[in-house]
Amino acid sequence: MTPEQWATVRRLVDWLDAANGRGEQETAARLLKLGEETGEVMQAYIGTTGQNPRKGRTHAASDVADELCDVILTAAVALHRFTDDPAAALDRKIRQVALRSLPSASDAVD
Repeated sequence: MTPEQWATVRRLVDWLDAANGRGEQETAARLLKLGEETGEVMQAYIGTTGQNPRKGRTHAASDVADELCDVILTAAVALHRFTDDPAAALDRKIRQVALRSLPSASDAVD
């Protein structure tokens, strides 16, 4: 995510905090929301395959992409609860995964 996107997420977190507070129940609700969004990804994907013959094909790849974006945004909001610098935390994680997974990751992450 870009710095501008992280700034927008921060504003969303501030808005949610003002509306709902910052207690443990709100933290749990944000994590539950992440699970809900993940379920919507699966629902959209099932809809692209027509797996449910009663419903047929109900979604397109763009619907799956949209739901995946919801997951990313919801996770970014929730991440603010567990670190003071969510952008750095995500960057560290991406680098860790790349270093363990990509053949020339040391060249790619510099």
